[in-house]
Amino acid sequence: MALWGGRFTQAADQRFKQFNDSLRFDYRLAQQDIIGSIAWSKALVTVNVLTQQEQQTLALALETLLKKVTADPQQILASDAEDIHSWVEQQLIEQVGDLGKKLHTGRSRNDQVATDLKLWCKHQVPVLLHTLNTLRQQLVVTAEKYQDAVMPGYTHLQRAQPVTFAHWCLAYFEMLSRDITRLQDALARLDVSPLGCGALAGTAYPIDREQLADWLGFARATNNSLDTVSDRDHVMELLAAAAIGMNHLSRFAEDLIIFNSGEANFVELSDKVTSGSSLMPQKKNPDALELIRGKTGRVFGALSGAMMTFKSLPLAYNKDMQEDKESLFDALDTWHDCLDMAALVLEGLEINYARCCEAAQQGYANATELADYLVAKGVPFREAHHIVGAAVVGAIAKQRALEALTLTELKVFSPVIEEDVYPILSLESCLAKRNAKGGVAASQVKLAIEDAKKALSTM
Repeated sequence: MALWGGRFTQAADQRFKQFNDSLRFDYRLAQQDIIGSIAWSKALVTVNVLTQQEQQTLALALETLLKKVTADPQQILASDAEDIHSWVEQQLIEQVGDLGKKLHTGRSRNDQVATDLKLWCKHQVPVLLHTLNTLRQQLVVTAEKYQDAVMPGYTHLQRAQPVTFAHWCLAYFEMLSRDITRLQDALARLDVSPLGCGALAGTAYPIDREQLADWLGFARATNNSLDTVSDRDHVMELLAAAAIGMNHLSRFAEDLIIFNSGEANFVELSDKVTSGSSLMPQKKNPDALELIRGKTGRVFGALSGAMMTFKSLPLAYNKDMQEDKESLFDALDTWHDCLDMAALVLEGLEINYARCCEAAQQGYANATELADYLVAKGVPFREAHHIVGAAVVGAIAKQRALEALTLTELKVFSPVIEEDVYPILSLESCLAKRNAKGGVAASQVKLAIEDAKKALSTM
C-alpha cells in the first residue's frame, strides 16, 4: 500500500507506477532509513507520541530488519513498494502491526529522504578517503622505488626538461591530496541533520532537533526547514569532487598510456591490467587505463545532469529531486573503482630505465641550462635565449646534441662559452640545479617523499 493513497479514488496506472517508483535504486538507503527511523522513534517518546515500551518494540523490530538488509540488500528489490521508505514501513507493520503505523507521526518523506541521503554520504566519504589514501600510498611506494629513473618532462607534448619518474608520481600525489581536502570540506558542510523539518515547514511536535541530530551522529541540526528539504548542495559538491578527482585520474591514465606506447616505451604494464587483441596476437592493450579515461565522461555527465536538474527548481521539494540519487551512486561508485584500479596499475608497473634516460637526453632538454650558463657569464636572459635558440638550430642541422658540439662550434654562437659549459649540459646537472622547494633535484624529491609519508601517517 502506498503511503499517500487516501486522497485518491483510482489506482495509479502501472506505467506511472514504474515511472514514479524509486525502490530499484534507493534501496541502497535501507540501512540509513532504518537508523533514522530508530532515532525518530526515540524523539517521539520525548513528545509523548510513543511510550517507552512502544519505542523499544519498534527499535527491536527495526534493528532486526537492519540485520536482515545488511546481510542481503538485494532482497528488497523483490518488493513492489514505491520506495525504500515505504518498504521499511511495510516491513515494520508486518512485524509489529498497527504500532508500526505510528512511527511516521510528525515526519515527512521529504525530511526522511534528505536525512537518509546525508547519512549515506557521511558513510561514503570515509570509504572514498580510504581509497584515495591507498592510491597515494602506492604513488609514494612507486616514487621511492624509481627515484633514479630519469625521463623527459613535457609541455605541449614536446620534450621540455628532464624530470624523474618519482617526481611524476609525486605530482599525482599532490592532486589526490587536494581531492582529499575537497571531500573533507564537503563532509563538514553536509554534517547537519535534516530530520524534524517535516515536508517544508517543520514538525508540529516540540522535538529537540539538536538532540535528534546527536543521536544520528550529525554535528548539529539544520537551521531552516524550507532550505533543508530543498537542499542537495552536498550531492553536487560530492559530484564535483568526483568529477575533479576523475579528471586527475584521466590525466594519470593518459600519461601512462603514452608512456606505455611503443613509441615511448618508458613503462611496461602488468599483464594483470592489460588485455590482448582477438586478431593481432602481439597486442598488449592498456585497457584498465583506457577505461579509467573513458569512465571520466560518465562522472562529468553526472555532475552536469545534477546541475541542470536543480537549475531554477523552486522551493521546496519537487519530484525532480528524485533524480539526484542514481547519478550520485553511480559517480561515487565509478570514482571508487577507478581509484582502486589506478593503484593496481601502479603495483605491477615496471620502468624501462635505459629508454627513459635515452629520451631524456634527446630533444635538447638541456637548452635552458645553456641559457642559464650564459646568464651567469653576464649575458642578459633574453639575449641568451636567442643565442641558445640559434645553437639548437645549428645542432639540429648537424644532427648532434648540444653537448656533442665542440667548443669551437659552440663559440660561433657566443664567445663567452668555455670548457666549463660541458658539465652544465649534463643530465645530472640539469636535475641537480632544480633544488628549490618542489623541484626535481634528487634531494628535493627525497624530501617530498618523506613529507608524503608524514602526510599519509596522519590519515
